[in-house]
Amino acid sequence: MDQSTVIAVVIAAAVAAVLGGVVVKVLDHLRKKDAEMEAKRILDLAELEATSHRKEAELKIKETAMEQQAEGERELETKRQELHERGRSLDKQSDLLEQRGEQLHKQEKMVENNQRKLAEKIDDASRRNEELSKLLDLERQTLHQLSGLRPDEAKEQLLESLAKELVEEQGALIAKQEKRIAEVVDVKAKEVLLTSIQRYAATHTAEATTSTVDIPNDEMKGRIIGREGRNIRAFEKATGVDVIIDDTPGVVIVSAFDPVRRETARMALEKLITDGRIHPARIEEIVEETNQEMDRHVQKHGEEAAQEAGVHGLHEKIIHLLGRLRFRTSYSQNVLRHSIEVAFVSSMIADEMSMDAQLALRCGLLHDIGKAADHDAEGGHPKIGADLLKRYGEGPEVVHAALGHHDDIRIDRPYTVICATADACSASRPGARRETLDRYVKRMQELEAIAVGFPGVSQAFAIQAGREMRVIASSKKTTDESAAKICRDIARAFEEQLTYPGEIKVTVLRETRTTEMAR
Repeated sequence: MDQSTVIAVVIAAAVAAVLGGVVVKVLDHLRKKDAEMEAKRILDLAELEATSHRKEAELKIKETAMEQQAEGERELETKRQELHERGRSLDKQSDLLEQRGEQLHKQEKMVENNQRKLAEKIDDASRRNEELSKLLDLERQTLHQLSGLRPDEAKEQLLESLAKELVEEQGALIAKQEKRIAEVVDVKAKEVLLTSIQRYAATHTAEATTSTVDIPNDEMKGRIIGREGRNIRAFEKATGVDVIIDDTPGVVIVSAFDPVRRETARMALEKLITDGRIHPARIEEIVEETNQEMDRHVQKHGEEAAQEAGVHGLHEKIIHLLGRLRFRTSYSQNVLRHSIEVAFVSSMIADEMSMDAQLALRCGLLHDIGKAADHDAEGGHPKIGADLLKRYGEGPEVVHAALGHHDDIRIDRPYTVICATADACSASRPGARRETLDRYVKRMQELEAIAVGFPGVSQAFAIQAGREMRVIASSKKTTDESAAKICRDIARAFEEQLTYPGEIKVTVLRETRTTEMAR
């Protein structure tokens, strides 16, 4: 290779190197420009985004500020309304306080006036007392001068005058208190009794006190009597009854003091008549069989009564005594039906008064249990019944109800009062009891005689079958106040001296009549 070629190659290489460096520099310059442009673009974008974010932030701040301002305005409006309401309430309270102040002022004036009037009345009363004392002294002196009475006689006369005035004041006070009590007590008592009686309706029960046995023909009378009366004597001895055979056709009457024996004899006699074989041996056999059957009937009646009344846990002996009441009557009212009726009415009265209805039911059912044994023991049926109930484990309320339902003792237990009230309702309702004419007339006469016996009474009339007494008081011998005391005393006399079913209303009438003749 020649030298020129090498030089050319070197030169070409140098040129190429120079050109490469220039190209590199140009490329670097271009890259730098592009980087600067890209950076500028990025900065512009960042600035735009920052501006956008700033605007968004400003908008959010403005929205938040507006919302807070609106919330503040709402709270401010609420506070204003609350303050307005409080202001109105304070105005009302202020008006109310002013009204109360005016009322208190008026009341103070009224109190002052009342105190002044009271002081005047006290002064007037003191003055009148002084005048009365002077008049009494003058009356004593005048009486002593006119009548020539000694001081002790004048004192006695004055005390008698004061006693009359006291009686009048006592009568007025009694009338006033009775009227005040009646306004409350009568309404409540009537509500309780009417509600209880309306809730329980019982049939009217009235039975005869004699037992009759029908016979097929009059020949049977001779067979019952037997030869020389041996059959009838054997029958009366075995049953303890009296057999009455008279001219009444088709009927034989069985009479006995004990109703159970009378019913046993009636059943035995019917069996003998049906059997046809009537002789002493057969009579004893039938009577013994009937006695056993009667015991079963009595026990059954007692169990049915306890079950009907809903009373459980009774002693067997008490159930048997209850069954015996089925054959006992009082003023022709069946005692067992009466006891069941009293039990239900007592229970309903207790229920109306929010008391123990079950205990009242038990008291009412067993209150007359002594009537089942009063033929076998001495004393009245309340005491006999109380002893029996106590003996067979009944509680003190039940025992006391049996002992005190006729007001024979001081009643200090409420269930006894309820039982006595129900007993009176059952005994005095229409159709429950009947009296004979002689007894009825005698009771009317006793009522009128007691009333006429009081001083100041001119006439007395028993009406409403003895349930009401009309008393005519003399207007010259009595006053309106003393008439009230006479009425109360007559009622107390009836309670102490007589025995009667239900209650008796006493009405005292006093009037003044003036008569003139026109000529």
